[in-house]
Amino acid sequence: MWDSETESFGGRDFSNGVLTTGKHGVKTDGFELRGQSWYVATDIPSDLLVLIGDVSFHLHKYPLLSRSGKLNRIIYGSRDTELNKMVLDDIPGGPEAFELVAKFCYGIAVDLTAPIISGLRCAAEYLEMTEDLEEGNLIFKTEAFLSYVVLSSWRDSILVLKSCEKLSPWAENLQIVRRCSESIAWKACANPKGIRWQYTGKPLRVSSPKWNEMKDSSPSRNQQVPPDWWFEDVSILRIDHFVRVITAIKVKGMRYELIGAVIMHYASKWLPGLIKEGLGSGEPGDDGSNSTNSNESSSIWKGGLHMIVAGIKEDIPTVQAKDQRMIIESLISIIPPQRDCVSCSFLLRLLRLANMLKVAPALVTELEKRVGMQFEQAQLADLLIPCYNKSESLYDVDLVQRLLEHFLVQEQSESSSPARQSFSDKNMYDSAQRGTNSNAKMRVARILDSYLTEVSRDRNLSLTKFQVLAEALPESARTCDDGLYRAIDSYLKAHPTLTEHERKRLCRVMDCQKLSIDACMHAAQNERLPLRVVVQVLFSEQVKISNAIANNSLKDASESQYQPLISNRKTLLEGTPQSFQEGWAAAKKDINALKFELESVKTKYLELQNEMETLQRQFDKMAKPKQTSAWMAGWRKLSKIGKTTENNDMAFQVANAETKKMPRRWRNSIS
Repeated sequence: MWDSETESFGGRDFSNGVLTTGKHGVKTDGFELRGQSWYVATDIPSDLLVLIGDVSFHLHKYPLLSRSGKLNRIIYGSRDTELNKMVLDDIPGGPEAFELVAKFCYGIAVDLTAPIISGLRCAAEYLEMTEDLEEGNLIFKTEAFLSYVVLSSWRDSILVLKSCEKLSPWAENLQIVRRCSESIAWKACANPKGIRWQYTGKPLRVSSPKWNEMKDSSPSRNQQVPPDWWFEDVSILRIDHFVRVITAIKVKGMRYELIGAVIMHYASKWLPGLIKEGLGSGEPGDDGSNSTNSNESSSIWKGGLHMIVAGIKEDIPTVQAKDQRMIIESLISIIPPQRDCVSCSFLLRLLRLANMLKVAPALVTELEKRVGMQFEQAQLADLLIPCYNKSESLYDVDLVQRLLEHFLVQEQSESSSPARQSFSDKNMYDSAQRGTNSNAKMRVARILDSYLTEVSRDRNLSLTKFQVLAEALPESARTCDDGLYRAIDSYLKAHPTLTEHERKRLCRVMDCQKLSIDACMHAAQNERLPLRVVVQVLFSEQVKISNAIANNSLKDASESQYQPLISNRKTLLEGTPQSFQEGWAAAKKDINALKFELESVKTKYLELQNEMETLQRQFDKMAKPKQTSAWMAGWRKLSKIGKTTENNDMAFQVANAETKKMPRRWRNSIS
């Protein structure tokens, strides 16, 4: 029986949901089922046989023809006037709905409930049971029950919409789907503070109260109703009806965060591969969902290879793949355009399923753009998407490259968007935006370095793809290149056959000056790195140590010059792990050995330079002409000395003569 108040309208009485008719031509006590055949419990023999599938109905013409226009046309429009058999395989609702129609025609009471009302309404429309044949016919009564009873109840609207899944296109043409969707949307968007109702997703067999009904078992007015109270109920709907409900909810102005949340809830219920790594695994307690082995369902991700094996262990059946593809395409089309309405992890898992199920390329591109909008929220496990296009590499590195490009384009557009602002507001926005963009890029750089470290273990990953992905971000995105060095070392370890040129090319993406001391110590002992890179690492490490010592000396300038450095060194060594100290000692030995080799090279260079100068002098001596004898050299020296003496004597005499003339000039001047 229908659990609602008695509805009375237009002189029609719906006595507690019981559908009856006051006129019937054949007196009967009911229907009897014998195997797959229905018989009327009466003494009058039947004169009409109706076949619907495997079920047969042995009825009488008059009760049916007096209320059905379609049966009238079939019987009286046929050339065979004694036609007593007809097939109605295409009747909506099937034999269950026709059974209720037959009972109504015979005047037997029918209990109207939400699960059967849509099928009964469509069957009445199919049989053309209009008011022209008889007042209060089945179309009028079922339509009134839908409008006045079902649409006023939340749960009954859900049940009727659920029952419409098998009634297409009749339910669509009769506007049952549209009216139920709008009713659900209106109730979901209403303010729940002033409403008492049952909402907590109870079993469907429990009838929910009417929209305006007050019951003691429902939450009180003071009890806060959670905003997601309606998620579980709308998640039982088929995807096309769910899309209709969400579209109606969007029109009524629901918050986009709640719309995104209900989409994620629906996807977790209908796409079991979205939550767990196995494709066929579903949520615990879900009925009808395929389940994998318990080991797979309870396993924790321990690397990309495990994830791939769990992902492609079993092929999805064709029918299930088609249904899931339709669900994914529909969900992508109704995701709100606002950022952060759904999580990045959800988008990436949806993208993984979309690639696996060969979803339409336009929708996949749209989904990739959505991931790029919030790429800084991505997790490594979600980025490890296998390559489904029969490529040699295990992971879809090109996909991550596209996601990164969408992220950079989005960051560029956001940084150039504020054009109509005052000068002060624009400056404040620019400073905040720069900080936000830099933080987002730094987070993306850390995620990308972790991804490169994981995919570098793939022996089929080409050097070009690795290098292009590593250089995709600007240099300012990384303040420390330790993660990038870890990825490079992992790639070198997995690809031992690289040439010297390829190793240098690979290491070119890393800035040795951005490595920490730990990374420098590891790189100094790394035999896989080229020698030139090791020298650069050692040089940068020495510069860092010198800068650190200089900074410490500047801080402790007021105290003694050497004692604080020694104490700080002891404190540093005491707080340093033993492995770090051993590595540091080994690095110092390597540095000292390199210094010694450098000094020896310098010494050899000086020796070679001296020898070269000696040889040059000898060559110059051999190239000059023969010199004169020693006697001639001595005579030339004596002649030079004589000339020098004569010149001195002449200068002395000239000076004396000038001195003697001076007094005479003086006396003449006086006289």
